[in-house]
Amino acid sequence: MRRAAFAVAAGAMAVSLAACGSAKESGKSSSSSSSAKKGDAIKVGLLLPENQTARYEKFDRPLIEKKVKELTSGKGEVVYANAKQDATLQSQQVETMITNKVDVLILDAVDSAAIKNSVQKAKDAGIPVIAYDRLAQGPISGYTSFDNETVGKTQGQALLTALGSKAKSGKIVMMNGSVTDPNAAQFKKGAHEVLDGKVNISKEYDTKDWKPENANTNMEGAISALGKQNIIGVYSANDGMAGGIITALKAAGIKGIPVTGQDAELAGVQRIVTGDQYMSVYKPYPQEADVAAEMAVAIAQGKSLDSIAKDKVDSPTTKQVPSVLVPVVALTKDNIKDTVIKDGIYTVADICTPQFKSACDKIGLK
Repeated sequence: MRRAAFAVAAGAMAVSLAACGSAKESGKSSSSSSSAKKGDAIKVGLLLPENQTARYEKFDRPLIEKKVKELTSGKGEVVYANAKQDATLQSQQVETMITNKVDVLILDAVDSAAIKNSVQKAKDAGIPVIAYDRLAQGPISGYTSFDNETVGKTQGQALLTALGSKAKSGKIVMMNGSVTDPNAAQFKKGAHEVLDGKVNISKEYDTKDWKPENANTNMEGAISALGKQNIIGVYSANDGMAGGIITALKAAGIKGIPVTGQDAELAGVQRIVTGDQYMSVYKPYPQEADVAAEMAVAIAQGKSLDSIAKDKVDSPTTKQVPSVLVPVVALTKDNIKDTVIKDGIYTVADICTPQFKSACDKIGLK
């Protein structure tokens, strides 16, 4: 996949999380517990967290399936399940994967702490686990995601840019993600590093399950508490919540204030085109998915991850997890062509449907 020239350099820097794991869990995590090397006929379990965010079914699943096939000459099998934002269901899905004797698991956890015992069960059954997008707790063998603090910093800086000299002239609302997602805490931390002292953050929410309807309810409460004339911008941690936030803003008659986002969802990109949403964070899913598939295939075949994962991160339970952190891009109306269109995520026709054609024409998106 081609990287956009605007990518925020994550470099070789790994995000270090608080580490307090036991010696048992912090052992050699870069190789499979199975001593026998396998060929291409491997079985990869893929567990994704929910299906409300468009990316998981539209991008992550098919991209990982495609890459596994490529790496195994078509002989590798991907066994898929989606937890639909239910941590208990996801734990049951891990049990099913163990019963089905998959060779490796790619896991995007609903709740990174709650899944810890299931990860341990998989390891005890000889099944290594690759943490995907969110750093699950337990004896993880590899991890790939984006530099999450950089994501938050990118969002925060974009909001400051949009506000300009008016940054302290009114009140800012922060709509963070779910407390069950460790990424949400990192997005929040990065955003605060940029925004604190430069804007007046007057209301802040941790949004249950990342749901747009919960963000909508929170935003309605913020408008009521702060007064619609006083709100000058909203930090939204992702595009789905931005949609709920913008609905609340419009219902209150608030227009033209910057709202951030993340994931470059099609609806989010279209809101950027119309000016309802100021920006999103484009995360190159093909690159992240390819890395996850490469890790999974390598470890299932008994190979080292050293040639794939150059970085290490620590989780609250496991130290020095081999990791790959992928750069991100600040997506605004000015670089839609050079990001999601250039990389083949969407076509102009996908974005500029009849409803959005006039707005597309205005920004030269043809």
